[in-house]
Amino acid sequence: MNEKEYIAVHEELKKLRKPIHNVNIEHKESFNVLEIFAVKATDYVGSMGFFIIIFAWTLLWLGWNTIAPKDLRFDPYPAFVLWLFVSNMIQIFLMPLILIGQNLQGRHAERRAEADFEVNVRAEKEIEVILMHLEHQNDLILKILKNIEKGKATKKSS
Repeated sequence: MNEKEYIAVHEELKKLRKPIHNVNIEHKESFNVLEIFAVKATDYVGSMGFFIIIFAWTLLWLGWNTIAPKDLRFDPYPAFVLWLFVSNMIQIFLMPLILIGQNLQGRHAERRAEADFEVNVRAEKEIEVILMHLEHQNDLILKILKNIEKGKATKKSS
C-alpha cells in the first residue's frame, strides 16, 4: 500500500467515526412520567423485598383467618374469598405495569445491542487501519534494510 492509499483510508475512517453516545442516558431521558413509574414499579415488583412483603402478608392473612378466634376472623377458612379477591386485584393492577416496564427494558436492551454492534464495527475498521499501517511500516523497514544492505555491499566491493 502506498502513502496516498494509506492517507485515503485514514480520512475515510475519520468521516465514518461518530461521536460516542451513552445509550443508557439517552434511554432514560426518553421516558415520560408514566414510563418512569412503570419501570420503577417493574424494578420493585421484581425484587426480593416485594416477594417478602407479599409472602409475609399472605402468611399473616391466612394465619390470622385460620388460627384467630372465630369472632375475629374476617375471611373464613377454607375459602379465603376476600384474600383471593385482593390478591387478584393486586395482580390485575400490577400486570400491565410490569408488561410496560418489560417493554421499556426490552427497548433499552435493543438500543444497547445496536450500540455494541456500532462499536464492534468501528473497532473492526480501526483494526484494519492499524494492520494496514503496520504493513506499511513493515514495507518501509524492509526498504531501509535493503538500502542498508546495498550500502554495506558497495563498501565491501570498493
